[in-house]
Amino acid sequence: MPNSELYPYQDTILSPAQRAEDLLHRLPLEDKAGLMFQPLAGMGDFDAPGPGGYPSTRTLFERRINHFNTLQALSARDMAQWANAVQLEAKKQPFAIPVTISSDPRHGFGNNPGTGLAAGPFSQWPEQLGFGALDDPELTERFAATVRREYRAVGISVALHPQIDLATDPRWSRAGGTYGQSMEVTSRLAVAYIRGLQGDKAGAEWVAAMGKHFPGGGPQLDGEDPHFEYGREQVYPGGLWDMHLQPFKDVLEAGISQIMPYYGVPMGTEYEEVGFSFNKEIVTDLLRKQLGFDGIVCSDWGILGATPWGVEHLSFEERMIRALDAGIDQFGGESSPEVLIRLVKEGKISEDRIDASARRLLKEKFALGLFDCPMVDVDKAERTVGTAEARAAGMAAQTSAHTLLVNATNAAKLPLAKGISVYVEGLDPTALAGRADVVATPEEADVAILRLAAPFEQRGHPGDLESFFHAGSLDFADDDIAHVKAVSDVVPTVVDVYLDRAAILTPLVPLASSLIVNFGASDEAFAQVLFGEAEPKGKLPFELPSSMAAIEASRPDVPSDTADPAFEFGAGLRYQGWTPRPHPTAEEKASTSLARPKGGRYRLKGTSVGLLLKDPEAEALLKEHLPQLLTHPMVNISLGMDIASVVTMVAGGMASEARDNLFRRLAAL
Repeated sequence: MPNSELYPYQDTILSPAQRAEDLLHRLPLEDKAGLMFQPLAGMGDFDAPGPGGYPSTRTLFERRINHFNTLQALSARDMAQWANAVQLEAKKQPFAIPVTISSDPRHGFGNNPGTGLAAGPFSQWPEQLGFGALDDPELTERFAATVRREYRAVGISVALHPQIDLATDPRWSRAGGTYGQSMEVTSRLAVAYIRGLQGDKAGAEWVAAMGKHFPGGGPQLDGEDPHFEYGREQVYPGGLWDMHLQPFKDVLEAGISQIMPYYGVPMGTEYEEVGFSFNKEIVTDLLRKQLGFDGIVCSDWGILGATPWGVEHLSFEERMIRALDAGIDQFGGESSPEVLIRLVKEGKISEDRIDASARRLLKEKFALGLFDCPMVDVDKAERTVGTAEARAAGMAAQTSAHTLLVNATNAAKLPLAKGISVYVEGLDPTALAGRADVVATPEEADVAILRLAAPFEQRGHPGDLESFFHAGSLDFADDDIAHVKAVSDVVPTVVDVYLDRAAILTPLVPLASSLIVNFGASDEAFAQVLFGEAEPKGKLPFELPSSMAAIEASRPDVPSDTADPAFEFGAGLRYQGWTPRPHPTAEEKASTSLARPKGGRYRLKGTSVGLLLKDPEAEALLKEHLPQLLTHPMVNISLGMDIASVVTMVAGGMASEARDNLFRRLAAL
């Protein structure tokens, strides 16, 4: 029987819906409005300015906001302690509504604060494309269950993922967060991911999943992205709207908790040409009525102030009214409940409309167990996050997702023979200890190993959001190709390419004796594949075009639509007659020599900061010339950026003479 001393919303015997309904009718407008905003919040001092121009955490509390999105990756203990401090502060509010903490993906190799975060203390796995390459629902579900355990251990209860768009335009900068171009693979893996995150039933161990970007964000005009005005148009020249929508139908049937519409504007369809979060035909008619979704619809970040595509002519207040009329429950990346309160008081929005969204948001807080168990065990967080078992599973997934496209018939045939002499670029030589002797020049080597990354055009000012998006041409620069040729002319060469987009590998094929690609893999994972301790099992999750001309002639909504692709969707070789080799022993590691090239070790135009920081000599130079780099708040999410861009971001006012001196010394290594 319910405890008569409790208000109904405090009674754990009642359902989340019953408890939410009771609390809803007790809340003043200010608290209901506060539920409908989810801004960024910085970990640390509540009175410090928020990240990216957001208000301080203290100000968010004063505005009765209780959904926080966090970007930072501190230690597990620090994150858990911050989450507890947030919940203790929330208890001081009149109704003690607990805070829901959300996060973008954290378990891969992404370095874009707008799409994915550095792994930090969490176990590290391949990017979502790697799971697409493996097409293994059981593995995907186990991974999602690991994400769930690690998130909840540090107080995160909402995942701003999975991204279930289809990567049908090779140029699109968000392809790395997808499962690839296949509707069938995406649906299978997305449903498995939902099972792993949300489990069998809601509760304190559950993480609410937010599927994005409804109704499918892949078919962008010219492959551009609608985070930016020049990429606002979403097009369907192949007429495949239903194909892009299908994965969302499947995750809705699987019980996904939340949905995020994208920024894009549907062009040439039956729907109004306004951004999806402002589009009533999309959110209310399609998602709510036709597909029967009654969960939370959260807008993508900043639609009111930064990306109001199709409604730019409206005021901030008018955009808010338009989005609410469309069916949005919560404004991602916004922090202005006072505007919403004023609109209600002016009679421009009814309080019943606010109640409809507040009811859903409260119900989920109850379903997540936040009202009953908001605090986390800090010691348990340290034991749970990044366990040896989880890291080993992540490493195994990284190795397996490698996709072998060409295998040599010479000394560079994979797996490589143990004990050979190798020349390396793009990886830390210490990863090869016990496996090969690393030499300083190609002329001394039996095999060269070059790790590259898919090319992109560096855009925007370093440190601005645009600068983190890998967009534009997929062609490797002429001097990069010339460099690979210069090495491969001397010695048989293995080329590995990190694919976050469908790079044009055509010019590399005649140069590389063996060609392999990865979707997020550490140097250790790559070394295990190179020397046969693990086998590459991946299949390409999208086709690799042969030229930019072929891409430009293709249709953005149609998979495998480029003429004469270099490698087709599903391509991938296996090691013949392979049996796993043992990992090197400590004695073997001690017996190998690991020389680093002297002079010309780094070609600074394309060298990432992350690679430089793995080199003790390069790290020492950076500490000497740019000491603020290692403590800069953006360094963890900038490791994939080239050094020139990072220097501009960290020390834009650095004197040109000092900058040139740093680059000269790095180039001389």
